[in-house]
Amino acid sequence: MTDKRIIIAIDGYSSSGKSTMARRLASATGYRYIDSGAMYRAVTLYALDHGLIGADGNPDTAAVVAALPDIHIDFVVQPDGSQHTMLNGEDVETEIRRLRVSNAVSPVSAIPEVRHALVAMQQSLGEGRGIVMDGRDIGTVVFPDAELKIFVDASAETRAQRRFKEMLDKGAQVSYEDVLANVVHRDHIDSTRAESPLRRADDAIALDNSDMSLEEQDAWLMQRFKEACGD
Repeated sequence: MTDKRIIIAIDGYSSSGKSTMARRLASATGYRYIDSGAMYRAVTLYALDHGLIGADGNPDTAAVVAALPDIHIDFVVQPDGSQHTMLNGEDVETEIRRLRVSNAVSPVSAIPEVRHALVAMQQSLGEGRGIVMDGRDIGTVVFPDAELKIFVDASAETRAQRRFKEMLDKGAQVSYEDVLANVVHRDHIDSTRAESPLRRADDAIALDNSDMSLEEQDAWLMQRFKEACGD
């Protein structure tokens, strides 16, 4: 495999499996994995825990923006090789995956100042290249010059079923209908927000992974990686 170090941007809809793809590709290539969605979830968790989101689900924009200097996010690799999100020194990996965060993350992510702050942080993480980052605007805003861009999609029902199973496996008490409603709602907000809306970059390779196994997906990604590296 070439020694060339590139940036790999994987964008896509909620629960499309892009984080799993990114983690597995990073492991296979020896690259660093950066979960940009976890960063937005961490900000959302902070806002929820500090009463910055109203009962209607809408954030107090001014209060969230004012709190940004007090929000510090990092990632710590665990003994099993997994990566946990740290919020102000606390491991919040489990908490940020709960439905209460999922239901609030899109409105928080749509706040321009939040996006600007996290994009700057993400860009600093990619200065040394050799990273795989997934999210909503990695190939369009964060790293528009990334050497490899993938845009992932699957039907809302397929994505909801994946998310539902993942949450049940973690012991969450949720219904499929609630998860599907959340997926559809997030699709709408992510695609229509004024600041960095979710869209496929012109030079991104589209992947519908609805009917792909993890092994088939891994093989497809590795081939695209080799092509991007000139192998």
